[in-house]
Amino acid sequence: MRSATLSRQTRETDIKATVKLDGTGMAAIKTGIGFFDHMLDQIARHSLIDIEIEAKGDLHIDQHHTVEDTGIVLGQAIRQALGDLRGVTRYADAMLPMDETLTRVALDISGRPFLVFRTNFHHSKIGDFDTDLVREFFQAFAMNAGITLHFETLYGLNDHHIAESCFKGLARALGAAIAIDPRQKDRVPSTKGSLAG
Repeated sequence: MRSATLSRQTRETDIKATVKLDGTGMAAIKTGIGFFDHMLDQIARHSLIDIEIEAKGDLHIDQHHTVEDTGIVLGQAIRQALGDLRGVTRYADAMLPMDETLTRVALDISGRPFLVFRTNFHHSKIGDFDTDLVREFFQAFAMNAGITLHFETLYGLNDHHIAESCFKGLARALGAAIAIDPRQKDRVPSTKGSLAG
């Protein structure tokens, strides 16, 4: 089974993550940020990656460090679990409707990290969660997972739905991209023969 466990400790956060890429979507998430836990649970559930995350951060200051550093650790864990990328589908996309909202997500497990985030929120917070942190999480995740990641919310009114459509869209695209293509299970899906960046 393709899996990895990583820990990262700084003066601001202490985070441990375990991923099993060939899982069933089980999640055990505890970051101290309720809405963020809910979003991370969506990644597990809809990608079918088993994800365990325990994060302790300086929430007495704000949520930024915890969210960003969780993106770093989760991205690194997924990158490690992917190994040499032999046999992965590599490219995938998803159109994710959520009530009045529609978001498009496309990604490439390229080894060349990049984020395009064409999504806007109407308010600065969802409950007590800063909407700016949605992009911060995806930036940290993409850079550390080594993926090219594009988001575009085509329309939407409710900020909760907009955020959730992004996380669910990532999950659906990621689950498809990491799947093993039986036609090339012994090859790295690149004409260069490498996806190391």
